Amino acid sequence: MGRAVKEFTKGLWRELPPFRIVLGLCPTLAVTTSAKNGLGMGCAVIFVLVVSNFLVALLRKIIPSKVRIACFILIAATVVVAVELLMQAYTYPLYLELGIFVPLIVVNCIILGRAEAFASRNPVFLSILDGLGMGLGFTMSLTFLGGLRELIGAGTLFGKVVTWSSFEPVSILVKAPGAFICLGLILAGMNALNRWNAKRHENVPPRALEAISSCSTCGGCKLCSRD
Repeated sequence: MGRAVKEFTKGLWRELPPFRIVLGLCPTLAVTTSAKNGLGMGCAVIFVLVVSNFLVALLRKIIPSKVRIACFILIAATVVVAVELLMQAYTYPLYLELGIFVPLIVVNCIILGRAEAFASRNPVFLSILDGLGMGLGFTMSLTFLGGLRELIGAGTLFGKVVTWSSFEPVSILVKAPGAFICLGLILAGMNALNRWNAKRHENVPPRALEAISSCSTCGGCKLCSRD
């Protein structure tokens, strides 16, 4: 039970995909013009992650190692097609908003990364928990970033006005440069939090966040080695 909880919760903070291990930045930057878009894309990624992890873990012993990457991509592509059809049938306006980034989920590095790094080496139950935890962390990150950009850039949240009448929105935040600005500020905040946490535990402050496969590989924070 202890390991199951650990595998589920790691994606909620310790290995938070966009902000801690800096993965899946393409949809993070592209679709987060609103909280609704971030939530919708996150839910689609949760479905793909959970189902693809389940299938990879289920078939891991019969997939030849030489063609495992191609098989993982094929599994992910099949699940993404199913998600695309479901969104067209039940959430068509959201599907139009997300556009090309729905089929591009298949090349999201989180999907292939979890299949290769975890699901292909672990049993089905733990792989499902890993996909669910990573997906929820990704969804929370996109919804937070989209909500921040929408709130400050348009004065709304989930399409509803939540600001006062004299509020002047910073419209650049709902445009392409705003995604980089907000993401940069969030990553800077995460770095500052890591440094503060390291100093609090009398450890060497971690270096700047990089595109790494796991925060435990950065070597800057000894907290990870205590897990």
